[in-house]
Amino acid sequence: MAQVIVRNLDNALKHALKQRAQRHGWSMEEEVRQILRRAVNEEPATAPRLGSRIAARFSGIGLEAPLPECHGQQIDPPLFDR
Repeated sequence: MAQVIVRNLDNALKHALKQRAQRHGWSMEEEVRQILRRAVNEEPATAPRLGSRIAARFSGIGLEAPLPECHGQQIDPPLFDR
């Protein structure tokens, strides 16, 4: 089993952890393990990726045609007339 050391905890936080552990009937170490397990398991497994979030933001504004995807193509810089 791995070990993790957390330094510089506020005394109030340590006291709150200790009280919470007592309410649950286990050690403060077990309370921290339980909190960490819940935190890791609550992460969204299928969070929308950037492209999907952008598409959702601009959906419904009239752009219905699919846009071509650019994967590694050379993109020429724009030319500006002076």
